[in-house]
Amino acid sequence: MLFAPFKIASAFTLIGLLLSYLAPFIHPSTIPSLPFFGLSYPIFLGLSFFWLLIWGIFRSKWAVICLLTILIGGKLHFRNFSLASSNPKRIETTGLKVLSYNVRLFDLFNPSFSAALDARNEIFQFIDKEQPDVLCLQEFYRQDKPSRFEVMDSLNRIMSTKDYHERSAHKRRTRENYGIALFSKYPMIARGDVMFESQGVQDFNYCIFADIVKGTDTFRVYNVHLQSIRLNTDPNLEGKEVQTYGSKKGAIAVYRKLRGAFEKRAEQARRVVEHLQTSPYPVIVCGDFNDTPMSYTYNQFQLLLLDAFRGSGFGLGSTYVGRLPAGRIDYLFYSPQLNATRFQIQKHTRSDHRAVSCVFYKANE
Repeated sequence: MLFAPFKIASAFTLIGLLLSYLAPFIHPSTIPSLPFFGLSYPIFLGLSFFWLLIWGIFRSKWAVICLLTILIGGKLHFRNFSLASSNPKRIETTGLKVLSYNVRLFDLFNPSFSAALDARNEIFQFIDKEQPDVLCLQEFYRQDKPSRFEVMDSLNRIMSTKDYHERSAHKRRTRENYGIALFSKYPMIARGDVMFESQGVQDFNYCIFADIVKGTDTFRVYNVHLQSIRLNTDPNLEGKEVQTYGSKKGAIAVYRKLRGAFEKRAEQARRVVEHLQTSPYPVIVCGDFNDTPMSYTYNQFQLLLLDAFRGSGFGLGSTYVGRLPAGRIDYLFYSPQLNATRFQIQKHTRSDHRAVSCVFYKANE
């Protein structure tokens, strides 16, 4: 009886871990609560190791149960960290360096305009230092000229191009544009969009693509920004109630927003995957997916493509540094016909996301 509470707690932890294993394989609308277990996977895994240690000390059969439950996860665990080594040979001339960055509107809404300018300039300096061949930006912002918050001239100068692709919501009164953008130092021979159901000023989640030619190679690059959670706004509740997560109304609002976002991202991912399967060229899919590696959304891409972080990265790879501990939600996927090297995650950022970059080249080179 002394260990009964520990056994109950261990059982709940292990059941939660097993359910998190199922989350990537079952559509969020089938079992609406299952994605929450996938989101909580790091917690359940950490607690499982904790109970494994405790029961191991007491030499209980529960230690074996904990170990077996962890091992059942198999390769799923390797979605969350990488020990890969990078091979940099021949990439300087043949590879295509892609950088993806959710810039959070360049910190436009910072209460201090001078601080916003500083953040924007630091982002520009980072991109200029990295010198990517292809730059994919999410939560992109620009204002039609004249503007006190200049963006396009600087990016065109950094990328040495005026040829780019953008999808955005336009606010006519203020001449502002909110969306995503794709810049390339190399020619775009085609460009287009993958349309989602809901796209607008209040919900600027988009997917765009461009066919880019470097030398004798052609790549199709997708820039995606899948459904955001947007916890700070709810037309049916006052803001204070939503932000007070401990209140009943606030908790219900958060649950509904997360549940709705899981389902929308699953549908958006399906559309992107169906579209990329029609590509005549090897594809690179990058952007802010707003979902973890233990999600149904991630799994749709992982079934067809390779994760650059897992093939060329190192460590845990956390990309989100906002208020909620989301971990890795920004990705670079690529076709099996390509190789990936020099995957990097930005160390310091003026956004709530870290930029990710990688160099891709044909597998037979």
